Amino acid sequence: MKTNGSRPLANWIVMGAAALVLAALTGLVFAMWLENGADIFLALAQSGLAWCI
Repeated sequence: MKTNGSRPLANWIVMGAAALVLAALTGLVFAMWLENGADIFLALAQSGLAWCI
C-alpha cells in the first residue's frame, strides 16, 4: 500500500490557514464589540431584549 507523504502536509496547511482566518475574524468581532457594545446593549435594553444576553 502506497502512502503519499505530501497529502498530510497539505491538510495541515489548510487547517492552519482556516484557524488563522477564524482567529482574525474572532479578533475583528471582539474589536467591534468593544467599540459598539454599549450602544448595542442600550438598544436592546430599550426594546426589552437586554435579558437575552
